[in-house]
Amino acid sequence: MGASPSSAFLADLTYGFPVTISALPIRIDVTTLAFETPEDLFSLLPSQSPLSWVRSGEGLVAYGEYARLEVSGPDRFSEASAWWRDQLRTFRTHDNVRESGTGPIAFGSFSFSESDTSVLIIPEVIIGRRGDKSWITTIGSPIMQTDAPYLTERNYTLTWGEGARSAVSWQGAVANAVRRIQSGALDKVVLARDVQAIASKPIDVRRLMAKLAENYPKTWIFAVDNLVGATPELLVRLTKGLVTSRVLAGTIRRSGDDERDLALAGSLARSSKDLEEHDYAVRSVADALAPFCSSMNVNEAPFVLHLANVMHLATDVNGVLADSLSTRDTLSLVQALHPTAAVCGTPTATARDLILEIEGLNRGRYAGPVGWIDATGDGEWGIALRCAEISEEDPRKIRLFAGCGIVAGSIPDEELAESQAKLLPMRDALEG
Repeated sequence: MGASPSSAFLADLTYGFPVTISALPIRIDVTTLAFETPEDLFSLLPSQSPLSWVRSGEGLVAYGEYARLEVSGPDRFSEASAWWRDQLRTFRTHDNVRESGTGPIAFGSFSFSESDTSVLIIPEVIIGRRGDKSWITTIGSPIMQTDAPYLTERNYTLTWGEGARSAVSWQGAVANAVRRIQSGALDKVVLARDVQAIASKPIDVRRLMAKLAENYPKTWIFAVDNLVGATPELLVRLTKGLVTSRVLAGTIRRSGDDERDLALAGSLARSSKDLEEHDYAVRSVADALAPFCSSMNVNEAPFVLHLANVMHLATDVNGVLADSLSTRDTLSLVQALHPTAAVCGTPTATARDLILEIEGLNRGRYAGPVGWIDATGDGEWGIALRCAEISEEDPRKIRLFAGCGIVAGSIPDEELAESQAKLLPMRDALEG
């Protein structure tokens, strides 16, 4: 019997030496096509395990799980990057759109601490929109999932409870941290707290994302593996060699009165306590990115970022990736940046030790990097703030997180009020 066309082709490739088909890697088709999306990207998602990275109606949503990596330890970022590169070698990509975020994508959510589990997920179906372009990417031949649309109104009751420690106990930890700082042990530490809620019915992540997008359009609405939130802080973006980071540190609660809020913004911009906290955070980001960049630009003074519930001191850090590092990807930058002073403290090692000693909370993936990476290594990563984690075992249970930067001038009562303001986005989304 004569050789089949496929075996003849293999013989040509191998100069006549015998090979077996199983010796060659299986290539999976990845196809990106133009796709008209509705205004509400979340309406395209099923209720089970949706993925999201959306800001002001643009970004990426996804579902289905083609492949998944769970990793922990100090090398979790480099191990995730290596796994992603290995996966890319198995793809055969057909991209008719060729925008940032087209082709295969991996969504990631990394733990704050190296001892906890991080996750990287390659979805089967990815839908994106940027400007006047929108697209759909499929990996292999996924089953296009359909599901009941999410309800716009809450159809459950909520019971609220304390988290790992009471509000009074957390204020005691803040006072302890202030004493340590005033003794000269460190300059700043970030202390987090949590609260918990139980709903009478399973919580629909899609509804939470839609509510967050409605209330906080200037933030990145993310959802990865039951962690959902609206982060205002861009840890790092890498796009065609350009590096961008937005640092937020120093916060004041909005009053709801425009004239009063302008006065509050002015007081925030002049606050020595908040400017000190902000300076630590900016320096930690700039120092971490400097080895990767041939040039950098850091604004001399912060601006005030107005969000729906709070105002932050903000500074943009921009750079150009050094030519010698052109093969580096966003996960390399994420590894160098995490944890920043905005979520840990200064000096980093001392602050991290103090957090472990007095915080009394397992952060999990709260305050860790969250975002996505594409086949070129470009991507966007934020810090998982203003967020909550839905229990995998019981989707009626949810845990909300908030954290505050503590410096020598911090007052426990004021820090508690700030933490309550930072819990509002998720509380409002749940209760709305």
